[in-house]
Amino acid sequence: MRKLIYGINITLDGCCDHTKLSANEEVHEYFTELMRDVDVLVYGRKTYELMVPFWPDVAKNNSGPTKAMNEFAQAFDSNKIVVVSRSLESAERENTRIVRGNLKDEILKLKQEQGKDIATGGVDLPSQLIELGLIDEFNVVVHPIVVGEGRRLDGISLAENLQLQLVDSRIFKSGHVALRYLRQ
Repeated sequence: MRKLIYGINITLDGCCDHTKLSANEEVHEYFTELMRDVDVLVYGRKTYELMVPFWPDVAKNNSGPTKAMNEFAQAFDSNKIVVVSRSLESAERENTRIVRGNLKDEILKLKQEQGKDIATGGVDLPSQLIELGLIDEFNVVVHPIVVGEGRRLDGISLAENLQLQLVDSRIFKSGHVALRYLRQ
């Protein structure tokens, strides 16, 4: 069965608002590695609209300001995307489908399909996936900054604590720390 992997950037004070963070070469390289190990991305509408058309355009035109951004864009654009949304009318990218059905059933079907692992990102949809017990791996990059405001990963309702096991960590020259956890 394929794993569902959650990747998120977060500040020391818990902010995961992309407008408050800036990824550097090392962070892009890290997430490029993760992106190459999956073949399906599962996003909610908001995250999808943040990622598309930006990354496919960078991939098409090789227009990122850094090599790492261009490589991330290529890895991103090579994946299929599943958008979970009730409001998105249509997807503007090929290899993208919109699902409106039962979230748990849709993800369990994806996990049963042949292929590489599945990645998700953002806040709202992953929060629901955590509540449903569907995320198998967490990849968290902690940014060495305190922003004092912005969106946080909160509001998750669990019947019991979710126990995780740290299986890898990396400290980047920039002070960012990548943590990889598996659900126990």
